[in-house]
Amino acid sequence: MGQFSKYQKWAFVLPLIAVLIWSLNIAVTRYVADYISPVSISFYRWFVAFLILTPFMLPKVWKQRALIRPFIPKLAVLSAFGMVLYQGLSYTAAHYTTATNMGIVNAFVPIFTIFISYLILKDAPNRYAIFGSLLSFAGLIYVMSQGRIASLFEQGGNWGDAVMVLAVGFYAFYGVFLKKWQVQLPLMTSLYVQIAFALIYHLPFLLWLGLDGINADNAASVLYAGVFPSLIAPLLWMVAVQAIGPNRTSIFMNLMPVFTAIIASLWLSEHWTIYHSIGGVMILVGIIMAQKKTVKASVKLVESAS
Repeated sequence: MGQFSKYQKWAFVLPLIAVLIWSLNIAVTRYVADYISPVSISFYRWFVAFLILTPFMLPKVWKQRALIRPFIPKLAVLSAFGMVLYQGLSYTAAHYTTATNMGIVNAFVPIFTIFISYLILKDAPNRYAIFGSLLSFAGLIYVMSQGRIASLFEQGGNWGDAVMVLAVGFYAFYGVFLKKWQVQLPLMTSLYVQIAFALIYHLPFLLWLGLDGINADNAASVLYAGVFPSLIAPLLWMVAVQAIGPNRTSIFMNLMPVFTAIIASLWLSEHWTIYHSIGGVMILVGIIMAQKKTVKASVKLVESAS
C-alpha cells in the first residue's frame, strides 16, 4: 500500500511534464512560423512520429487488422478533427498571434467540450458549468480585444486569435467523439492509425501548396514537434490517467497558459500585459468552476496535443 501511494505521488509529476512539453510546443509553433508553412510543419510533425512508431506498431497493426477494420471510419474522423484541423489551424494561427494568446485560448478546450458534450451526448451542464463558461468566455473576449472590448466590435479582433478559437473548437469535438465512440483498441494502435490518416489528409494540401524543405532554421522545431508533443507527452498523460485518474490529471491542463506565457516571455520576448492577467484569471477561474461536479462533461482523453 505504501509503495502504491509513493507511486501515485510521483505520478503527479507526469502530467506536469506533459503540460510543460505541450506549452513549449506552442512557443515552438510560434517561433517556427517564420521559417516554415503551416501545412509543411504539420505534415513533418506527423511524418516524424509515424517513422518512429512504424517499426514497433506496423507488425501489431497488421496482426490486429481484423479488429481495427470496423473502427476505420471513426479513426478517420478523429484524425481529421484532432490531428489535421486542430494542429493545422494552430500552426496557421501562429502566423498572426502570439504564443501567449495561443496558450490562453488553448485553455478554453474544457469549456467548448462541456457544451459540445451537451449537443452530441445530451450531457447537460450544471449551473457551475454555465456560469464558469460565461466567465471564461468573457475573459477570452477581454484578451482578444486587448482589454478594449468596444474596439473588438468596431475594428474586429486579432485574426490569429479567431483561428485559434476555431482550432480549439475542433479539438473539443475530437474529445467528445472520442468519448462517444469508445474505440475498443489499444491506445497506441489508435494513435498510430490516426497518424496514418493525418498523413493521407495532408497530401492534397501538399500538392496544392507545396512542401517546404528542412533547413537549419526549422529542423530542431520539426524534430521536437514530431517526438515530444506527439509521442512522449501523450504517453506520460496516459500513464498519469491510469495512476491518479482522469479528473485529477485534467486539472494540470490549466497550467498550460501559465507555462506558455513564461516560456514565450523568456524565449520569444513576448510581454505579459495587464489584459493578459485580467483575462487569464477570468478564464482559469471559469474553467475551474465549470469543471466542478461535471465529471461526465469534462473530457480529457488526450492522444495528440497543441
